[in-house]
Amino acid sequence: MLKVLKSGFYTTLQDEGRFGYRDKGVPVSGVMDVSVVRNANILLENDHDAAVLEITMTGPTLQFERDTYIALAGAEFATTLNNEPISNNKVHKVKAGDILSYGRLINGFRAYLAIKNGFKTKVVLGSRSQYYPITKRGSLKDHEELKYDPYIDFEPKISELKVKSLLDEKVLEVSKGPEFKLLDDVQLENIFIKEFTVAKEYNRMGYQFNEKIKGHDWSMLTSATLPGTVQLTPSGKLIVLMKDGQTTGGYPRILQLRDKAISILAQKKLGDKVTFKLA
Repeated sequence: MLKVLKSGFYTTLQDEGRFGYRDKGVPVSGVMDVSVVRNANILLENDHDAAVLEITMTGPTLQFERDTYIALAGAEFATTLNNEPISNNKVHKVKAGDILSYGRLINGFRAYLAIKNGFKTKVVLGSRSQYYPITKRGSLKDHEELKYDPYIDFEPKISELKVKSLLDEKVLEVSKGPEFKLLDDVQLENIFIKEFTVAKEYNRMGYQFNEKIKGHDWSMLTSATLPGTVQLTPSGKLIVLMKDGQTTGGYPRILQLRDKAISILAQKKLGDKVTFKLA
């Protein structure tokens, strides 16, 4: 078992998501930054969908009860294993009793902890991803325990990955959304010239920005949305839906973030700036 001594600000268990239930109003959920999690699971030779911990802004303190191997990815924290610093994108061996602690956040917003063979929590609707009320809780709590398979003799084919970090990227590549054609020249200029600052309304459900563009008076039927859908409100506010976002919406869907752009935005926090680029 993995003992959660301190859970941190918002630590959740996630895999790549819960698919096939959007028609019933169930979000995809899953990791916000897919690219870095796939790298961590590659290092550990896990299935690409192996469950990991997603760690947001303030990290947890964790104790391992059995030997295993781990890999860290995503945001950069001052992370230690038994008070010794460890880094991202490497395979680390842990022994029974070892304590992993996340210190101050250095860069980015969401970090990930992958473990050999993934965490073995209950599968609900085809996924281990936490999303209340589909799962019993929406995040980890202090003193909780998570099951994993012990692993003593693992010789990784690759012990470290050299990957280009997206933490400092701010350009979000987008495709045209279903209602893109409704935008006029002023709105288009507003979107693709302006820099947008992450507002206080940002979480796994969606991101909003301080800046607005020219508003509209269009009306439309409630229609399907996806993670990465950019909606435009009548007041001119842009809302980017993320992994726990609603499955339908009544605002025009003007843009759709590419997968890489979702990963970039997932690492942004209050006050960070981004721009949109039509790909």
